[in-house]
Amino acid sequence: MSEEALQRSALDQAALVRAGELPSRELVEASLEAIDRLDGELNAFVTLAPERALAEADAIGPGDDRALAGVPIAVKDILALTEGIRTTFGTAAVGDWVPPFDSAVVRRLRSAGAIVVGKTNTPEMGILPVTEPHRFGPTRNPWDTARTPGGSSGGSAAAVAAGMVSLGHGNDGGGSLRIPAACCGLVGHKPSRGRVSTAPGSGDVIGLVSDGVLTRTVADTALALDILSGYEPGDPFLAPAPAMPFARAAERDPRSLRVGIVTEAPLDFPLDLEHAEAVHEAARLLQSLGHEVERVGFPVEDPATFLANFLRVWVAGVAGSIKTLGTVVGGELDRGRLEPLTRQMVEAGEATSAVDYVASVAYLRVASRGMLRFWTDHDVLVTPTLAQPPLEIGALEPAEGEEPMAMLGKSSGFVPFPPPINVTGQPAISLPLHQSGAGLPVGVHLVGPPGDDELLISLAGQLERARPWSERRPALTAAALSQARLSRPERDARPASPARPRTGGPRRL
Repeated sequence: MSEEALQRSALDQAALVRAGELPSRELVEASLEAIDRLDGELNAFVTLAPERALAEADAIGPGDDRALAGVPIAVKDILALTEGIRTTFGTAAVGDWVPPFDSAVVRRLRSAGAIVVGKTNTPEMGILPVTEPHRFGPTRNPWDTARTPGGSSGGSAAAVAAGMVSLGHGNDGGGSLRIPAACCGLVGHKPSRGRVSTAPGSGDVIGLVSDGVLTRTVADTALALDILSGYEPGDPFLAPAPAMPFARAAERDPRSLRVGIVTEAPLDFPLDLEHAEAVHEAARLLQSLGHEVERVGFPVEDPATFLANFLRVWVAGVAGSIKTLGTVVGGELDRGRLEPLTRQMVEAGEATSAVDYVASVAYLRVASRGMLRFWTDHDVLVTPTLAQPPLEIGALEPAEGEEPMAMLGKSSGFVPFPPPINVTGQPAISLPLHQSGAGLPVGVHLVGPPGDDELLISLAGQLERARPWSERRPALTAAALSQARLSRPERDARPASPARPRTGGPRRL
């Protein structure tokens, strides 16, 4: 019963615990057993807290009416601080720092009854759209372990896709929820700027980063958004309150919408034909549901200048984060323990003048006004989430003689669509509406009007009802391994990855 329940939605799991049909302890034990079976292959978790999780599960009994009562979840190992559980930001420079308190998002999830079983892998400082930190090694995609699960919330995505947990926390400063959702066949929603608090942090200056979750269903995503939404004292941004709970919005069809679809990548980046076809297929589905659809261009007037200014702000933000993080963990970080890419970004950020930084922020804000004009006569923009299938492990590593920051340029061609939406602050969601001929997930990216997560969640729910996806699972899952026990000869015969090997399992607290 517990193993079968582990494959169900977080909503269903909480209902089973609430009804007394499944003790939370059994559900948490099933999650920990799945991690034990799968994580040697996937490397999704970097820190586990089994004793603490089981003790919390024992304190939850039938009748607990909290939304996530007794549900095991994963928390990304960056930005979201976890009281009593190691937080590393994916870097050796932080050491084994253990925060003395929870961030607001973790506090809200725990208050709703969720049980944190561990922290998930992320690229150092969340920089890249792949999850291959030097400290912990690469996380692998359950659909094809030679490929990335995306980043920077790749550990959480792999854990949810493989069935270790039903809900994984993540955050998104340039696509870091939507990219792994597309790679792993999940729902990945980036909330509107100001919808979810960054407390106790101040948030970045321009408000690029939003916290959210990775799930298999729109209903779970909407439920989590209801839990996570809300103002905390000192928040620099505040999204408008929805007219109804997001969980209810997910159950209601939206009105007829004006939808623009994009099937060409900006800056002439190559767009995989199956990713373009996923958008065409979504367009046909939207039309069948009564929406008005037309083909449009991606609404960035000068993509090259936009990208240059975005990267300047991003690079300076990494430098600022390294400085701030040192004060948080109790001393200046040892830069010698940073990865070459991060060190080079810090150096470039420190060399950027305040005038140039402010000018880039101003440029992006003006460019946002231009982009947002699109929503005066459209309701939703639909693009591919990614321009290419999930990359092979190690694909972004610099070639011999290349500077580490060449990885940023390579990244841009892989994920040209998500980052501008962090600049505008709009809600966006990646849905696993399509699969490639090779059986890999293909995400479709929906962008909603400023502040209107409610409309976007309603549309996502309608699409899921019309074209369900939650039963599509990768071969490498907890359920499959309980029968096959890692006996697939093709995986045993696969040559070793050129990327750095994993250096041991997740640390247990």
